[in-house]
Amino acid sequence: MKKMKVQTIAEIEQQLKYIKSDNDPILQKLQQDERKGVQHLIHKWHRKMEQERQLQEKFNEMNVYENKWREQGYKYIAGVDEVGRGPLAGPVAAAAVILPKDFYLPGIDDSKKLTEKKRTEYDEIIRRDAIAVSVAMIDAAEVDSINIYEATKKAMKAAIASLPSNPEVLLVDAMKLETPYIVESIIKGDAKSVSIAAASIVAKVARDSLMKKISAEFPEYGLENNMGYGTKEHILAIQKHGITPYHRKSFAPVKEMILGK
Repeated sequence: MKKMKVQTIAEIEQQLKYIKSDNDPILQKLQQDERKGVQHLIHKWHRKMEQERQLQEKFNEMNVYENKWREQGYKYIAGVDEVGRGPLAGPVAAAAVILPKDFYLPGIDDSKKLTEKKRTEYDEIIRRDAIAVSVAMIDAAEVDSINIYEATKKAMKAAIASLPSNPEVLLVDAMKLETPYIVESIIKGDAKSVSIAAASIVAKVARDSLMKKISAEFPEYGLENNMGYGTKEHILAIQKHGITPYHRKSFAPVKEMILGK
């Protein structure tokens, strides 16, 4: 009688990639394999499934606001968020994003919680799948002229106005905006709403890309790493080299350095 070929650990690892349910007969058969390597792979599979379940659950929770408005008959719901309020250099950037009802990206979150690699990957998916995406920036000179709060509002309104499709409802991260549309302001919205999280990612990736270009023009300040924020190295570079046209003169400690000269 011909003996059945025993699967290698590598073959089983490949098999497990395509199994999505605890009830899968192949998985149930593999669980009877007493080899340590196989049991380790099964344990790893269960852990991965649990992580995926948690990400799916979180994603569903982040659609609560969108679903609430969709149930009332609204289709074009835009998430709006900004990045770059705190840096000493560079613009404040805002993005507005309208996602389709069937958009699915488990793992999406506030841009600050994601790695640069994940943000870039998600930015591409959001731009590809969104109904509409828009980014607006207010430069440092205008931030100095009208103050950062007003500049942030202006960037958000400009992003909304330049959306290729008009929104019906705006979900905004923690800001009160006067617009022709229905506005819901959500505290920590970038962690609670998938649309705001998407806007936060798009705004962050766009602003970081610009800061890297500015850094090529002024390499002394390390802007490609600090993105204009007031790191120790950045402040030391300002003390040594002075400021650039991209620095915010109304922000401490830049303001004090200018007055001290």
